[in-house]
Amino acid sequence: MSETRAQLEQMGFEASLHRDWYRDPAYYERERQAIFLRDWFCVGRAEDWAAPGDFRVLEPFGENVLVVRNREGDLRAFYNVCRHRGSRLCLPETPGEKPVLRGGVMGGKLIRCPYHAWTYDLDGRLVNAPHLAGQEGFAPDEIHLHPVGVAEWGGFVFLNLTPGSAPDFSLEVSGPAQRLRRYPLAELRVGRRIDYTVQANWKVLCENYNECYHCGPVHPELCAIVPRFREQGGSNLDWERGIEHREGATTFTASGESARRSFPGLDEDEQTRHKGELLLPNLFLSLSRDHAAAFILEPCGPARTEVACLFLFEPHEMDKADFDPSDVADFWDIVNRQDWAVCESVQQGMGANVFDYGALSPLEDWSLDVRRYVTERTGLDASG
Repeated sequence: MSETRAQLEQMGFEASLHRDWYRDPAYYERERQAIFLRDWFCVGRAEDWAAPGDFRVLEPFGENVLVVRNREGDLRAFYNVCRHRGSRLCLPETPGEKPVLRGGVMGGKLIRCPYHAWTYDLDGRLVNAPHLAGQEGFAPDEIHLHPVGVAEWGGFVFLNLTPGSAPDFSLEVSGPAQRLRRYPLAELRVGRRIDYTVQANWKVLCENYNECYHCGPVHPELCAIVPRFREQGGSNLDWERGIEHREGATTFTASGESARRSFPGLDEDEQTRHKGELLLPNLFLSLSRDHAAAFILEPCGPARTEVACLFLFEPHEMDKADFDPSDVADFWDIVNRQDWAVCESVQQGMGANVFDYGALSPLEDWSLDVRRYVTERTGLDASG
């Protein structure tokens, strides 16, 4: 059988979470309740709601949420549930077919329930309940849609499904906001998107992103651009300052270069170094001088994760007639597929009868952040 936690520690390793954390639906449900229904998580870019009245219906972690930009230009989010009888406000549309029921966001100004036509403004306030005006005890001013917390940082949109007890969002992003303050994240736009389905637990992806011990064996193309990733097992990397590229390389493309200008305002190091951030539970950021790669994870059970990979560029560059993000997207696609393949291999291997715990070497210290995060949030011990 596999080594116990105590045996791993005697050999100089920290133990990973017990394998049940990655495979057992009961553990995933505990995470859903304690993390995904309570913490802030990323759902996209603000440009997905470009104008007042723009809306999207999302289905995070088994819930159904309406996110809309109000007439003042602010984002609002609500459970997609009428306060009257619980009908969905916005119903799914079938491509090529007319809607059977009339409701949802009407004219970019109001939200109308398709059942009894209770109508709300884009801030969630009830503005009309047919035939009930003046009825004794009925106080429409006190009726609002159930709110969902919504916040923006760096052009990213975050939700919190339990806003009454949500942690302070500004504190949650204060570290990355300080470290990435010179990158114009809020001004960037999506130049290309690639979606992936990874047959692995979301924590496996986070742990993989948080260490570079694997970079030498798994990412030869990436290490050709950033040799430091494979030197000494990717140890002693200065993420605060950024990781230097090889001489003559300044960005993440196959050549290490691009004709795009550097983001204005970067310091000297940021012109030639790579920076990365992990905003738990579900946003990875990789920063180069001319683009950013953002990975938004959507856990879909204990052994599947959907990943939206967004490649962000300056509008200054995207407006050029010859703008082409392929050099970035193609390079990252190679690196991503290598990561997803090894993550799926880990997920498969953890099913072996002889596996209980993984060993986290000193070269993987940052992966302890993931273990610490989930155990603190769930109140469960790492041993399973």
